[in-house]
Amino acid sequence: MMLSDNPFLNELGFELTSMAGGTAEIIIKLQSQHMNSWQVMHGGIIMTLLDASMSRAARSLVEGVTSAATVEMKTSFFQPGGKVDSQIRGVGRVLHRSTTMYYCEGEIWNGESLVAKSMGTFKVFKRADIARRLKV
Repeated sequence: MMLSDNPFLNELGFELTSMAGGTAEIIIKLQSQHMNSWQVMHGGIIMTLLDASMSRAARSLVEGVTSAATVEMKTSFFQPGGKVDSQIRGVGRVLHRSTTMYYCEGEIWNGESLVAKSMGTFKVFKRADIARRLKV
């Protein structure tokens, strides 16, 4: 299913394949616009896929329409992500949570190869809360 609540992720071609019980998986089939100058997956796409996978994992544990703000994120890159037509999988998992903070890990996989791993902290909001807090 497309990530209908996020036009940016839809534009990149991200597809949500699962989101439940503190885990989430998003896939992307790489296209030419996802490549860097070396013709391999751009690191920004990897970071975005990690962020989206972890935030969806956090949101899967909260009822209602929510959004997750990234508070902190650290990523280790192990190898190039892939080339055009590779199918890349981002997996996010919640490791621990408090009332509103979720501590997650994320992984990027190209087949059986681990491309990158990330740790992230997310604050989950009800959508109405975000709109009410905005000053603009």
